[in-house]
Amino acid sequence: MKRLPIPDDVTGFEIDADVKQDLKSLPKTLADDVARNLVMVARLLDSEPEEAYNYSRVALRLASRVASVREAAGFASYMTQRYAEALTEFRAAKRMTGRVDLWPVMADCERGLGRPERALAMAGEPEVKQLDKAGQVEMRLVAAGARADLEQFDAAVVTLQSPELASSAIHPWTARLRYAYADALIAAGRADEAREWFVKAVEADTDGSTNAAERLAEIDGVEFTDALDEESEDGDGDGGAEAVEPVRRQIDKDDVGDDRMIFEDEEDVEEFYDEDDLEIDEDYDEDSFEEQPKQG
Repeated sequence: MKRLPIPDDVTGFEIDADVKQDLKSLPKTLADDVARNLVMVARLLDSEPEEAYNYSRVALRLASRVASVREAAGFASYMTQRYAEALTEFRAAKRMTGRVDLWPVMADCERGLGRPERALAMAGEPEVKQLDKAGQVEMRLVAAGARADLEQFDAAVVTLQSPELASSAIHPWTARLRYAYADALIAAGRADEAREWFVKAVEADTDGSTNAAERLAEIDGVEFTDALDEESEDGDGDGGAEAVEPVRRQIDKDDVGDDRMIFEDEEDVEEFYDEDDLEIDEDYDEDSFEEQPKQG
């Protein structure tokens, strides 16, 4: 894999302090190059995830022993639905750091791989108790999604019922939690209750992180459209187009792998650098992941 173009305004100093500290284990020239690629991953992850993935692979080729690089590669793989790769990278990052904050997204990778039972097993592991509040909410969301994958819709509803859901306080995760609960109620055939929670999700969703407003409109059977009159055909000779106010109309309710890490040859890295200590670790052994008994 060759270098990818990086804009001149990307210096590498944009990375977080903890990532910068992580890269101090590398020679400075290499650390700077890896940092610039990581900045590109962060910059492109939401808007152009495939491009972000490509930059993450470059960083991974250069510094596979750095936990922050493995984590960034994991998120780039996750965002492009390469769930086996993502799970491998997250496991590696967790093993290197001992941190558990990646546990919910690792469980969601299991869902992406079609293994919701494993996600549910992870929801019952001791690591969950070590998560902060946001992480525990995220784990609930993943577990509820796994229940829905198994068509256990009533169980998904129960999974999301929690003090965090009942609280009137607004947190970064509040809109998503309320939205997921409303969605679970819909799947469980409780549309009337779902409407109430979509309303609450809209109230909390100040940054548009969900489409709760659109889902609420579907339930109410309305949608807003922009209409523009075509040329007048009423014979008045005007012949002009006239803009009209958005109109509201009724709509029908019916509208409503094997986990492995692949390293390539070292030649490309050596093409960039001559240091002897840039050799990529190609023989690390991924820990086996034993499936835990299904909880509940």
